[in-house]
Formats: sequence, structure tokens, C-alpha cells
Amino acid sequence: MNYTEEKIADWNKKFEKATPAEIIEWALQQTSNAVVTTNFRSYEVNILHAVTTVNKDIKVIWCDTGYNTPNTYRHAEELIKKLGLNIHLYVPKQTSSHRDVVMGIPGIENPNHAIFTEQVKLEPFGRAMAEHKPEVWFTNLRKGQTALRNSLDIFSVSKDGVLKVSPFYHWEDAQLDTYLEDNNLPNEHKYF
Repeated sequence: MNYTEEKIADWNKKFEKATPAEIIEWALQQTSNAVVTTNFRSYEVNILHAVTTVNKDIKVIWCDTGYNTPNTYRHAEELIKKLGLNIHLYVPKQTSSHRDVVMGIPGIENPNHAIFTEQVKLEPFGRAMAEHKPEVWFTNLRKGQTALRNSLDIFSVSKDGVLKVSPFYHWEDAQLDTYLEDNNLPNEHKYF
């Protein structure tokens, strides 16, 4: 699909006050090939619940770095069962134990940090997207998280031309907490 900047800007304006469910329903009408990605960090349950409420069979891509906490793995298993997630798991090609011996977890200033990030995050994610070739990608990006994310909006386009949809983009933590309470959903804060 080709998306012009004008079209994306129009959609962002049109859906600025829409509910996540309205955004998700509209986006799913645009394609039969959509995915939602997760790493089960804080507030990921919001996007997982919202998207699977509209389409219970949507492919859920989980890129597991191998460095999550036991709490996160328990949380992931709980959500997979509770929401009936259609999980497609992607892991690095090298185990975390092997990587720990070879390079450890390099700090952000360490030259090996870029290699580490490529191995544990970017390569598994790229492999997942190449295998599934989605036209629509649901993510839980939100304004205020990073400078890059502040430059995006509800709708944006990935470098590969995939329509990225962030239904909770304009939501604050308090709103997400209310969503969790209203839907009796657990959250996880110790994911790394």
C-alpha cells in the first residue's frame, strides 16, 4: 500500500478524538493482513486487549529478547491464556546465556550496544515482519515516550511502508490505568 503524507495527516486529524476501538475497527477494514506486536512491558495488555476484542484471531508477534524478568514471563503466560492470544514467538538466533558469556549486556555507551540491540531486538523483529508481511501493524506507541515517538501520531508509516496504528497514542497513564480497571486486566511494571 502507498500512503501519502497528506492521507496520513487526514487520518490523524479524523481519528484524533476517536476511541481505540473505533481506530482499530477502521484499520482492520483496510486489510486482511494485520499484526499486533508486543514485548509484554507495562501497558501492553491495553493494546492486546483492545485489538483482540475486535479481532480475536489477529497474529500477535512477540519478540522475546531472552532478558525479561520472571514476572514478565508469568505475565505473558497469563495474558496469552486470558486473552486467547494467537502468539507468534520470535527469539534471537543466539541464546542469552551464550551472549552473556561473549559480550554481556553492554551499556548504551559501549560500542557493543548496537550489536546487542541488533541481535536481541532488531533481527528477530525484522524476521517476524518479513515472514508475515503485514499491511497494518498495531503497536502501543504513545506520545511523550521518546522524542521520536513525539514526532509520530495515531497513524504513521514504517520504513518498510507498513501502516503503523497506535490507538492509544494520545492516552496518559491514568487513562490506561482506568482502561485496565474497567476491563479487569493485569499490568506488569518489572519487565526487564
